[in-house]
Amino acid sequence: MDGSNREDDGMRIRPVGAHALLLDCDDPDQVQAWRAELWRRRAAGELSAVEIVPAAATVLLDGVPDPQAAAARIAGWTPRADAVPAAAAEVEVPTVYDGADLPTVAGHWGVDVPAVVDRLRRTDFRVAFCGFAPGFAYLTGLPAELAVPRLATPRTRVPAGSIALAGPYAGIYPTASPGGWLLVGRTDLVLFDVHADPPARLTPGTRVRLA
Repeated sequence: MDGSNREDDGMRIRPVGAHALLLDCDDPDQVQAWRAELWRRRAAGELSAVEIVPAAATVLLDGVPDPQAAAARIAGWTPRADAVPAAAAEVEVPTVYDGADLPTVAGHWGVDVPAVVDRLRRTDFRVAFCGFAPGFAYLTGLPAELAVPRLATPRTRVPAGSIALAGPYAGIYPTASPGGWLLVGRTDLVLFDVHADPPARLTPGTRVRLA
């Protein structure tokens, strides 16, 4: 099966292996719209897929019994205007703003540290996708002009619960690991527990407040 294009929104559907499809999207908003629409269609019995996994610019459908037929159906769908619900579940993350890189972020933003903290507290974040490590959620919500670069040399160990920024995203390290994001704070909230259902506290579509 060759990839198929939707002329109305530029989304492209490509086969990936024998039982998977990849939707290439133009931007994160389109990713979220298609993720929500595909979840809705699967819940309604109109789509068979074991996994629907959003990323920065793609949505992966894995475990698709008949990818060619599924691609043909998806090509005829349009995400609903309310595909990403405004009333999605919200998680409040209790945050201590004492990150080592707060002054660096303030310099990039052209403001002082209290203004950075105030902006982060007031931002309505949303989980765009998960990756890098189990339970690590990429949070969108900051405007593009506030994107910040990663560290030139990553830290060998970032403590669990560290809240950080990189590019247009915010993220929270669920476990200790190496990392090159700019640290702005920390939380004691447990974000990944293998015994919980689901194990990850933050899942795609969830709204997040760094309180």
